[in-house]
Amino acid sequence: MDKQTVETYSTNAKRFAHEWRDQPAPTDMYALLQRYFTPGGTTADIGCGAGRDVAWLNEHGFPAVGYDAADGLLAQATANYPSLVFRRAELPALDGIAKDAYDNVLCETVVMHLPADEVTQACARLFDILRPKGTLYLSWRVADSASPRDGAGRLYAAFDAARVREGLRDAEFLLDAEAVNSSSGKRVHRLIVRKR
Repeated sequence: MDKQTVETYSTNAKRFAHEWRDQPAPTDMYALLQRYFTPGGTTADIGCGAGRDVAWLNEHGFPAVGYDAADGLLAQATANYPSLVFRRAELPALDGIAKDAYDNVLCETVVMHLPADEVTQACARLFDILRPKGTLYLSWRVADSASPRDGAGRLYAAFDAARVREGLRDAEFLLDAEAVNSSSGKRVHRLIVRKR
């Protein structure tokens, strides 16, 4: 992960947690998860932020663990949802997460916070932690300007979707499309893939 982005999220975790809480729920994403994820399957939310989606997953039959690189966000997630499990892990390595560990993996708008040259490796590692027949939902915000950082200093790397597909080359592609996220109102690219 981009170190400045992780530090920004950690230092300003409370503000970001409030901002995300006040956004509309990502009902479009939730509908896709209900359609494609294995019900009852062990689930990882990589880049879980303040924990909202981990809570939704657990409430809807997808027993989930949340992972994030920012200690401040993990503290917010634990405070918001003390009965749920949150752990530290950072893309692209995801140290501490075993190969074939999860039936479902969610990684919502995270990989654009990586330097572009780490995207392929990160996607391969997300695919690696899936069990056979497991499903990965992966999305990223499509960069809409030449500037790679926002006003808060967060990296929004611009990269071609081919970098992502290269990391997932052995996957069965179930969805590959751009859309406007119903929660943030931002344009995102979404991929849903299954491990053969």
